[in-house]
Amino acid sequence: MPTRFRKVRRQRGSRTHGYGQIGQHRHSGQQGGHGNAGLHKHKWSWTIKYDPDHFGRDPFRPPSYYHKPSRWVNVGDLDELAAGKKAKDLDLSAIGVGKLLGSGVVSGAYQVKVDFFTKRAQAKIEAAGGKISSAKPSGHGT
Repeated sequence: MPTRFRKVRRQRGSRTHGYGQIGQHRHSGQQGGHGNAGLHKHKWSWTIKYDPDHFGRDPFRPPSYYHKPSRWVNVGDLDELAAGKKAKDLDLSAIGVGKLLGSGVVSGAYQVKVDFFTKRAQAKIEAAGGKISSAKPSGHGT
């Protein structure tokens, strides 16, 4: 296209080039502010879609964050786990359970081995005549 046919040649001398009379299409008004302005306001949907981790926490976490058990069961579920077994020995860490919680009722005297357990779970198992031991050397967890 020849230069003489371009739209800007027709706009020469018009000051605003067709964008209104009070400085529109100048500076940063068309883009909603400079830099990261408005990411919590009018650019929130852009933030969610394109930069969801922008307002995250510090990535450095305490060591206890990485040692949270991923699977847990309650003492009320021990009867289902022991169903079909003649022995009352349950190795929960071998089946992928990381922690034993204290909700429910224990009906049998089980010998339970698990990485972490609560004090309430320990009290219920020992009250039923069983015994609980930790698979980890640090003792019971919280």
